[in-house]
Amino acid sequence: MSIAASDVYYDPYDFEIDTDPYPIWRRLREEAPLYYNEKYDFYALSRYDDVDDAFSDWKTYSSAKGTLLEMIKADASIPPGLFIFEDPPAHDQHRSLLSRVFTPRRILEIEPKVREFCARSLDPLVGTGRFDFIANLAAEMPMRTIGMLLGIPEADQVAIREGIDEGLRLEDGVMPEARNADGEAVGMEFAEYIDWRREHPSDDLMTDLLNAEFTDEHGELRTLRREEVLGYVGLLAAAGNETTGRLIVWTGKVLADHPDQRQELVENPELIPNAIEELLRFEPPSPVNSRYVTRDVELYGLTVPQGSAMVLLNASANRDDRKFPDGDRFDIHREMGRHLTFGYGLHFCLGTHLARMEGRLALEEVLKRFPTWEVDWDHAVQARTTTVRGWESLPVFTH
Repeated sequence: MSIAASDVYYDPYDFEIDTDPYPIWRRLREEAPLYYNEKYDFYALSRYDDVDDAFSDWKTYSSAKGTLLEMIKADASIPPGLFIFEDPPAHDQHRSLLSRVFTPRRILEIEPKVREFCARSLDPLVGTGRFDFIANLAAEMPMRTIGMLLGIPEADQVAIREGIDEGLRLEDGVMPEARNADGEAVGMEFAEYIDWRREHPSDDLMTDLLNAEFTDEHGELRTLRREEVLGYVGLLAAAGNETTGRLIVWTGKVLADHPDQRQELVENPELIPNAIEELLRFEPPSPVNSRYVTRDVELYGLTVPQGSAMVLLNASANRDDRKFPDGDRFDIHREMGRHLTFGYGLHFCLGTHLARMEGRLALEEVLKRFPTWEVDWDHAVQARTTTVRGWESLPVFTH
């Protein structure tokens, strides 16, 4: 199949396409499973098996130059502490360090507190006739949760979240400049907290990261350097706020579109965990990942040259009918299999337990108070970012 055989056009920075990219992605799967974009000089894979294979083959599809297209194209220096932008051996050592402190047991322990965060956000809204899934829940609960885990005071969390949001915004039709392209440490806004925690340890992830010993890729037994801790904390704060928040808002939007299935969840709350899994498949908060191609690759009779940027459309893969029959249909009863919302292989998302737990608790607590709602489309605003897809505002009318 020739790339030139189809006139389908996909542009990750085009707001019109981003409003609903699924028809374009379906065409890519059928007409151009290996797609080339001349404007930005990248290739893209859209079918489940191809994306799955690429996630698994880290040696060919490397994360070491970043996982955002603009980072790869800028040939940016990777700031320290960002293990998601590393390959083995450094990746394995840095990831294992975080997995030791960011455990399923720790996630389970905080569940009552996360439920309390939901209640604190939602209880004042009962009887008002409306609320905003972003402002009143998705911007509050995930921020408080990751802030609690890291040890960031609640009084400071809003400013930090707003800074993260601002750094993600896109201009229509323009590839953004890669942030920290010069290798400057990320997470500088957390420097004072880290310095304070070094002198005043506590029961939080920041303290754990400061104290954890590991053997690095050079065989040296050491603790993390200050700039590495900054990178870890900045990464966790961004991921903990953004992806889970987007999942919560997609829950509001998709279930408003499917009121019959929402009613089933009201009547049968035991269906909620599978519904969250289907929501993750159907509207992934992080729908696109990019990789640097380390060697020539033959795909669909064509050669992708070494040094290319490859965009992996995991949200498209999640709707591939070859893997998920009738993939564009939302179904809370779907027998899931394995979707690619959290990636796969070496770089599988470490925060999956936290995201699933927060998504489940948010939906449980919303449905207890608001069994029905309709979106106020006159005031809903879709967000435009380079890494996550979702909404800036999703107000709803409640009954």
